[in-house]
Amino acid sequence: MKRRIRYLSIAALAGLIFSIVSVRFAIAQATSNSVPFIGAQVFIEPGQTPQEIDHWFHILQQNGLKVARIRMFETYMHKSDGTWDYSLFDNAFQSAEKYNIKVIGTLFPATPFSDVGGFKFPQSEEHLKSIANYIQHVVTHFKKSNALLAWVLINEPGGGVPDTKYSTQKFNEWNAAHPDSAFNAKGYPIVNFDQERFQVYYNTWFLSWLAKEVHKYDPGRPLHVNPHAIFNNASQYDFPAWRKFLTTLGGSAHASWHFGYFNRDEYDVAMSANSEMIRSGAGPLPWLMTELQGGNNIYSGGVPMCPTKEEIAQWLWTIVGTGGIGAIFWTLNPRASGREAGEWALLNFQDQPSDRLQSTSEVAAVINKNSQLFAQAKVDESGISILYTRESMWTEEDSQTRGTYYEGRAVGGVMKSAIGYFETLSEMGIQSDFKEIGEYDFSGADYTGKTIILPHQVAIPAKYRADLENFVRNGGTLIVSGLTAFYDGHMHNVMQTNFPFESLFGGNIKEFKLVGNEFELHINNPYMTLPAHLWRGTIDSHGAVPIGTSNSEATAVINTFGKGKVVWVPSLLGIGARLKGDEPLASFLNEEATSSISNIDFRFQTWQEGMMLKTLKSGSSFITIVINKSNRIKNIELEMKKSLRPAVLFANKGGSALGRHIIISPEETMVIQWK
Repeated sequence: MKRRIRYLSIAALAGLIFSIVSVRFAIAQATSNSVPFIGAQVFIEPGQTPQEIDHWFHILQQNGLKVARIRMFETYMHKSDGTWDYSLFDNAFQSAEKYNIKVIGTLFPATPFSDVGGFKFPQSEEHLKSIANYIQHVVTHFKKSNALLAWVLINEPGGGVPDTKYSTQKFNEWNAAHPDSAFNAKGYPIVNFDQERFQVYYNTWFLSWLAKEVHKYDPGRPLHVNPHAIFNNASQYDFPAWRKFLTTLGGSAHASWHFGYFNRDEYDVAMSANSEMIRSGAGPLPWLMTELQGGNNIYSGGVPMCPTKEEIAQWLWTIVGTGGIGAIFWTLNPRASGREAGEWALLNFQDQPSDRLQSTSEVAAVINKNSQLFAQAKVDESGISILYTRESMWTEEDSQTRGTYYEGRAVGGVMKSAIGYFETLSEMGIQSDFKEIGEYDFSGADYTGKTIILPHQVAIPAKYRADLENFVRNGGTLIVSGLTAFYDGHMHNVMQTNFPFESLFGGNIKEFKLVGNEFELHINNPYMTLPAHLWRGTIDSHGAVPIGTSNSEATAVINTFGKGKVVWVPSLLGIGARLKGDEPLASFLNEEATSSISNIDFRFQTWQEGMMLKTLKSGSSFITIVINKSNRIKNIELEMKKSLRPAVLFANKGGSALGRHIIISPEETMVIQWK
């Protein structure tokens, strides 16, 4: 079971920076308590006066925001004659010290003015040297400030590797060190995904290089990074490898840019899933959401929108409920020139708090008022994990052709299938993990009460066969759906060449047949009908018990394996639920994942459309965070393992709790302490 480390307070951490050799080690080992913080990006650019900058930091203090993130533009410090002028940013750090605001500095070496997000990889050896020179000057200068808390190594790593001589050289070096045959052991030709595997390596290499450069001049300073567009870019990231040089892991979760797989009324689920993926990637390290959309976007962003004050509260409490140690908005004040000018901000053009900042301040006030309660809080684990594989995402991308569009066979089908299960569990009031398969701990000896879901993960590398068998053999429940394990990790169809999961799954696939965009799949004992998408798989059962049939052929089976079981339904249930509604899939999960669900401390008594519940445990108390995204007032009952009394800490539309009964309005967020 994943353990959430409790962290030092911001003030204590800042003090430790100058008093111990390795702050990174201190954070990882800390047992004292910390309070989740809220912060915002203070955008610094030429033309601003010291008085304006001071005003913004004062606003942070007045509204209970304790952290500022600052983008440390080289182009605004490094002059054309080679000299450095830090005065613009010195003003910001001085104001931060004045108002006791801690600063997270984002390294931002020179890049064109039109480059809003910054480059992700070096362009040449000379470019790498210039980055090193920038780091030496900026880190050496600002490490002296008592306000400095941490460095962000690069803004939003991930994206395509540039086609340059330097990247080609790096690829050739990596390829020579990682030779791979074009054929598997049986002689079949395979796809090696060299470019994809190199990109995973290259991201890690560059971040590690940056970390070493920073610690040359500021040893022990906490280091951070914020991967972005997680639902699209997850296959590019090797989070466990990043843990070796990071202190904290973060992320960018902008609704306008990053939530394209979701409708507006599902953005709470998007934030929750994004948070769970970052939490999983962080492992034992602290995690925070480094960027949240603070205001309106006009020309930037894929989806023009302005977050409501209710959405701001939903997002913040979702991050807290997922064990995040903090959340930082992009931005407090808008930049004045160029792309994004006048967009994204929590302040209006009169430099006054918007309703969004007022909502942020209300959340911060509740956290600070109940600081001891939240300092001790950790995620109350459900034991249910949804796993994805980067090989499935690579396979899906590589397989694209023109033709009729279906979600299940387009880019995103793999991730949307997983999201379908995540959203269904959320509407059951269950907080599930969302992990890359390599992040799951398969080393345990007893998985009783644990459930793994593999939803349409079309490529499962052969190395995970033993891990999954160990999981089920030792009491775990494995739920498999869609075309999971159709390929190995090299786009080789293993279902026709000695299927490696035959013993575990209890058979092999006869074939997959296209049925249509939507169809019904019938399950027996108890009888239910599940919405499914695109393909129906039929199973050649080898000892597994059929629980669903079509034309006398098995379409779903349960296989007992050791002390556990495998539930195999080779149709796309996750996307089917997204297309037709989650309630049938919720009934199915209630039946097949009961060993995990029965042990959960808090959940909805029945499936609740448009609802979400997150649970934290704090000492002898629990904290539940309930969000209502439906269009009506909800009167709901909670299923609780213990008889506890509720005390409402936050309810932004007047919701109430009495015993197990909750009344909550549309778009409302309620935070309840149970003791």
